Parts: sequence; C-alpha cells; structure tokens
Amino acid sequence: MHRAAISLLFLGLAGIAAAEPPAEPETRTGAAAFGDWRQDAPGVRRLIRASDLPQPYASQIKGNFASMAARPGGAVPSVPAGFKVEQFAELKRPRLIRVAPNGDIFVAQTTDGQVHVFRAADGETTPSASEVFAAGLSGPFGIAFYPAGPDPQWIYVANEGSVVRFPYRSGDLKARGPAETIVPTLKEGGGHVTRDIAFSPDGKNLYISVGSQSNDAESMDHATQSEIRAAEAARGLGASWGDEAWRANVLVTSPDGKAGLKSFANGIRNCVSLTVQPRTGDLWCATNERDALGDDLPPDYVTPVKQGAFYGWPWYYIGANEDPRHKGERPDLAGKITVPDVLIQPHSAPLQMTFYNGSQFPAAYIGDAFVALHGSWNRANRTGYKVVRAIVKDGIPTGAYEDFMTGMVASDQGVWARPVGVAVAHDGALLVTEDGHGTIWRISYSNQAR
Repeated sequence: MHRAAISLLFLGLAGIAAAEPPAEPETRTGAAAFGDWRQDAPGVRRLIRASDLPQPYASQIKGNFASMAARPGGAVPSVPAGFKVEQFAELKRPRLIRVAPNGDIFVAQTTDGQVHVFRAADGETTPSASEVFAAGLSGPFGIAFYPAGPDPQWIYVANEGSVVRFPYRSGDLKARGPAETIVPTLKEGGGHVTRDIAFSPDGKNLYISVGSQSNDAESMDHATQSEIRAAEAARGLGASWGDEAWRANVLVTSPDGKAGLKSFANGIRNCVSLTVQPRTGDLWCATNERDALGDDLPPDYVTPVKQGAFYGWPWYYIGANEDPRHKGERPDLAGKITVPDVLIQPHSAPLQMTFYNGSQFPAAYIGDAFVALHGSWNRANRTGYKVVRAIVKDGIPTGAYEDFMTGMVASDQGVWARPVGVAVAHDGALLVTEDGHGTIWRISYSNQAR
C-alpha cells in the first residue's frame, strides 16, 4: 500500500491528528500569491516578489471596513493538524502581548491607558491571577523588559508620545513605583499612534518605532523639496519632513534616554512591531504600507531592519517603484532604497510579530516568525484577519510565509476576530490577542490534539 494511503488509514482508525506537520506545501507565487480570505487555510504558503506587483491604480480604490460579527457558537480559529486552540482569557481590547522571563503575561490595553498582567503555570489553559499592572498611561502599546536575562529590573512601556519605565522584580503583579520618563518627546497625532520598543542584544540600545502621521505624506507640501533636502544634508535623511519630522522611523537611544534620539532606519511608513531575531541579533520590523494605490499594491512586509537603511516612504515603495502621488520629486533616492525581505498580501495590516523559540512546537517551527494580521479595510475583498508564519532558515528569511491561524472572517461583510498580538508562552504555547471581541487565545501542540 502507498505510504500516503497508510498514513490516512492510520489517522482514520486512530482519530488523532498527525504527529508532525505535513510535507512542505507548494508555494503560491505570482498572481496566485495575492488572493483574499477565501483562499486562506492553515498551511497555505505564499511568496510575493517585487517583480509580481501590479501597476498603481490597476483596481478601483475602495473603502471596505469590516463589521464585527458575533462569534459563532463554540467556534475557534483553524490551525494546522496537531495544534489545539483554546480561549485563555477575555480582556477589553487587548493589544500587544509580551511574556516576562518568569512566565507572567503582560498585555497592553491601549485605549484604556493601562497594562494588564496574567499569571498561569506552565500547561495551564486559564490564568490563576489577573491584575492591572499599571494605569494612567497615554496610549500604551510596546512593552519590554530590561536588562535581558532571568531577573530584569525594569519594565519599559511605550506610550504614544513617550517611553516610560517602572521598577520591577520578577513576579510583580503591580508596579512597585511610579513611572520614570525615559523619552518624553515622541511625535503624536495623526493616523499611526502605536509605538513599540526593543533592546539590542548587548543592552546598549533602545529602539523605538514611530509611524508616519499620514498615509502618504499629504502634508509634505508645507515644506518645499529644496528645504527638505537642506534639512537632510544637515541632519540626515528623514530627520525633517515638515509635519513628518522624526516619523516613519525606527529611532534609537540609550536605555536611560540620555544619548538623545537618533534615526536608526527610516522611510518605514508604520513599523508597528519591533523584535530581535534570537539567532542573529538582527532587529526586525512588521510594517503597514500605504493605502489608496489599488487592491494589490503595495504589499505590507516584515523584514530585518538595517542601520541607516531607507525603505522608500513616501516617494517609493518596495524598492524603486515610484509612488505616482510623488512623481518626479526625488529621483536621487531611487537607487538608495532597501527592499524588505518578506512581502505580505497588501492591506493585511501586520501588527505584532514574534520569533518562535519554544520547545513545544515541532522543530520545523523553531526560529520562524509568527505575525498577527489585523485585517484590511482598503481592499474590495478582505485580506488578513489571521496569524501567519514567516519561514526563516538559519536566521535568514526565505521570503515565503504560511497561513497558521485562520477562519475568523464570517462573510464578505463581517469578521468575528481581529488578531493583534502574538507571544510565546513560558511553556512554548503561542498566545494570540484579538481586539474585536477581546479574546486571548492559547495555541498548543500535542500528538493527541484534535
């Protein structure tokens, strides 16, 4: 009997999921890599290349905001065979999630101005403790522990307009002291208000992501191009673009903030999430690209971010593709643009990302990046509303990514969950927040999972 038939017979008799992920799936490329929610399913793999991009305005520009549908009775998202999804907790609009070295789970509640903390022993599917760690914050999103290792002394929180830190000892469920402001001067206002933070592996640098104020630098006409170039010559590319000054940037300072802010990389429209790749120490960014160029343009992306790199916004996208709304303004920049490594279906809205460094999932997942896609609004047929897995080999992204957690779109009109945060729990399970109905999911792997 053929090996595949034997495997299917065994599964039918035993009634259990496969012990290992299926063989590497066929990768969809070209036009087939775009698609919409109807083609989503765990294991579907895509590879979008810069050469696959359509021309601007190849499709009609459409606003298509999703309504929140009721969660179907007992429904859970779909995941690959061998994995199990369970509801871990409910919380009002949970956003970014990070796990402390001792396993406590910290969640930003941006609209409520607070950081929540849960405690759950390894393997437990519900928390044993639930507390507000800190309140009275101003749009908190990013969370980081410092210094690295089992005994951090501080928890850093990125507000919309500042970075603060709280004294911390492992196991604290309440802040043990008032917030100390480290960076008081992040730009505020506009459409992009999330700020994430991460530390370099040596602990010497604090990175801060600050998205653009606008979609496509509509306000840049407040400063002439000659004025912008003069500012760049004096202060560096991206330092002074009118109302966009020090935005669309990853900034860097010292952990105490005393070094002042500098641009680490720029031309990144909205780097929502920062994280450090454990194997290489590279800083990575999950980015929302611009709207109103068409259904399939331009791709969102996740990528390692190189110091001094320029990623094109607002004049170019995904390499030297000129934005027609800025045609002819900056031909001098066409050859200076870094192309991101992993291109994601346009308008998917990638938010938090994390690298899998646990021991519970199969070995093939170790080192890959999980990315939460919040979902599209500027597209005729929806994309996003899922968690994907970017494939990384020996610390290097292959460019391909794979659907991991899907099934949250109810219809063309409505969705019942919108993923925001992803983090690896102390026991190796994956935690996912969604802010549509305020759910935190726990995804575990077991040979017996159904």
